[in-house]
Amino acid sequence: MRGAVLYAPGDVRVEQRDEPRIVAPTDAIIRLSATCVCGSDLWPYRGIEKIDGPRPMGHEYAGVVEEVGGAVTTIKPGQFVVGSFFASDNVCEICRAGYQTSCVHREGVSGAQAQYMRVPHADGTLVATPELPADDLVPSFLAASDVLGTGWFAAVAAHAGPGKTVAVVGDGAVGLLGVLAARQLGAERIIAMSRHESRQKLALDFGATDIVTERGDEGVARIKDLTGGLGAHSVIEAVGTQESMMQAIRSTRAGGHVGYVGVTHDVQLPGMELFFSHVHLHGGPAPVRRFLPDLVDLIWNRTIDPGKVFDLSLPLDQAADGYRAMDERRAIKVLLHP
Repeated sequence: MRGAVLYAPGDVRVEQRDEPRIVAPTDAIIRLSATCVCGSDLWPYRGIEKIDGPRPMGHEYAGVVEEVGGAVTTIKPGQFVVGSFFASDNVCEICRAGYQTSCVHREGVSGAQAQYMRVPHADGTLVATPELPADDLVPSFLAASDVLGTGWFAAVAAHAGPGKTVAVVGDGAVGLLGVLAARQLGAERIIAMSRHESRQKLALDFGATDIVTERGDEGVARIKDLTGGLGAHSVIEAVGTQESMMQAIRSTRAGGHVGYVGVTHDVQLPGMELFFSHVHLHGGPAPVRRFLPDLVDLIWNRTIDPGKVFDLSLPLDQAADGYRAMDERRAIKVLLHP
C-alpha cells in the first residue's frame, strides 16, 4: 500500500509500505476513506520534535472496516467507523471516568496517512455510523477523530456553557472547532483570537461573536476590555507554546477555567502568578472517545459541519505538498484522499 513517511524535518515521502495485518485478536483493519495532516504533525516536520528514524505519519482516520480479530464483537467488516488517536479498551476504571487517552491499556495510533491502517482495541476505540455515509459527510467524520473531539474537550474543560464568555487562543483547526463546540454548548459570547482573514471568517461561521487580532499582552488587554476588565469565564488554549498558555491564563477571570489542548513545548508556569490568579487549569490529550458517539450523531443528523475546517484537499501522493501548505499557513487543515 501507499503511505506517508517522515524521514527528516521537511522530508515527507509517500512510498510503498507493508499492508497492516491483525496482530492481536482485538484489532481491526480499516480501509481509509480519508485522512489528514494534523497541526501536531508539524512539530516533527519542523524539527522541533525529534524523530528517531523514518516515521509513518498520521493519527486521524475514518473509513470502512475490512477485517477484525477473533475477539472483536461490536465492530464488523463493512461498517464505516471513526476512532480516536489513542486506542482504548473503554472498560477500565479510567475509561469509565471519561479519560480514554489515559486508558490503562492505551496504545498510540499511527500510520493513518495511508490506504489501510490497524486499530488496536477496536471494540473500545471505534464508533460506527448508522449506515455508510454520503461522501459529503466523510470530512466531518474525519474531523471527529481528532480536531473536533479535541476542540470539544477543550470547551468542556473550560466549562463553556450558557451565560459564559469564551475566548479561544489559537486559530488552527482545533481552535476553530473549539469555537463550534462552545457554540453548541450554549456559550453566550465567543471571542476568537486570530489575525488571518480566512480563519476569522470560519470562526464567525462556526459561531464566534467577536474577533481579536492582538496577541500576547495586547491580546490579554483586549479581552479584558471586552469583558468589563474581568477576563473571560472560559478560555480555550489550542497552541501549546509558552506565549499562548500565558495569554490564555491571563485572559481568564478569577474563578474562570482554561481548557488546554495544544501539545505543549517548553511551557513553564509561574507558580506565584498562578497561585494568585484563582484560575482553574484542565486539559491534556483529549479523550476523544468520550465524545465520539454524540459527535457522530450530530454529524449524521447534519446539526454540525466540522468538515468545513478542511480548506485544501489533495491525493495521498501529494502529502508533502499538504505539509508545506500547513507549515506555511496557506491551509488551515489538509485532507488527504488515500
